[in-house]
Amino acid sequence: MHIPVLLNEVLALLAPAPGEVYADGTAGLGGHAAAVGRAMGSGAVVLADLDPGNLAHAAAHVQQQTPAVRVVQAPGNFAAMPYALAQHGLRANMVLADLGFASTQVDDPNRGLSFSREGPLDMRLDPRGPLTAAQIVASWPEADLERIIRDFGEDRLARLIARRINQARGRGPITTTTQLADICRAAYASAGNRERTIDPATRTFQALRIAVNDELGNLSALLDAVVDAAHGRATAPPWLAPGCRVAIISFHSLEDRLVKQAMGGLVAAGRADDLTPEIVRSSEAEQSSNPRSRSAKLRAVRLR
Repeated sequence: MHIPVLLNEVLALLAPAPGEVYADGTAGLGGHAAAVGRAMGSGAVVLADLDPGNLAHAAAHVQQQTPAVRVVQAPGNFAAMPYALAQHGLRANMVLADLGFASTQVDDPNRGLSFSREGPLDMRLDPRGPLTAAQIVASWPEADLERIIRDFGEDRLARLIARRINQARGRGPITTTTQLADICRAAYASAGNRERTIDPATRTFQALRIAVNDELGNLSALLDAVVDAAHGRATAPPWLAPGCRVAIISFHSLEDRLVKQAMGGLVAAGRADDLTPEIVRSSEAEQSSNPRSRSAKLRAVRLR
């Protein structure tokens, strides 16, 4: 069952009011959006998601939960959210981007996002995307593999893992999640490193997923759109209402660093109020019921 992360905290920070417009950049299965819609009772919910199946599910769920709320689907990446809202004549009072992925994506071995079960080395959040993890592993130079594992995975054994991948693909194609995970584990073992806290494949899988989906580039584009709107720069159609509350849930330090810098810059420039002077994390109770919430970090601002 999909459980939306930090749901109570999100509702408290966004403070939905009747008739407002809520923009969810990562609709997932619609858990956050349905809760916000119920709190509003009326208004509009705009849902974006790369995964067309999840988007359709989320829209149906929100509409069933909140029949008086207008539900708008905006297929594709949240970086295009300003244009989706403008297309429908809307300006958001609330924006949320939950940068995790839905349980349907993690639990489906055919998506290739998990190293705990065998599946094709895919990792695309949008099944129509042009690039798969298998293509990166098969064709990128060893130096580029090392770079993304180091920069996107923050793995101190990036050079060794990239070398092991290069050696392995010389013997035959690497096409499954278990093949790649075993290569990462063998690299750690050969270096005398027994990872005690997380699986040795974790950081490499994170790095490949980020590269396949250009996750940091798209997050930067969304944050730039928020910053530009707050400063009144006409780089996109008007899409944020005065006083808009913007909340982002990140799951690793690379994402959180970008969010912290963008939001901190708005606060320092007097363009926003910081709603989370202390970063918001999941409670012990939530972590117990939903282990995926353990690494979640929530930051939010209110634009002036």
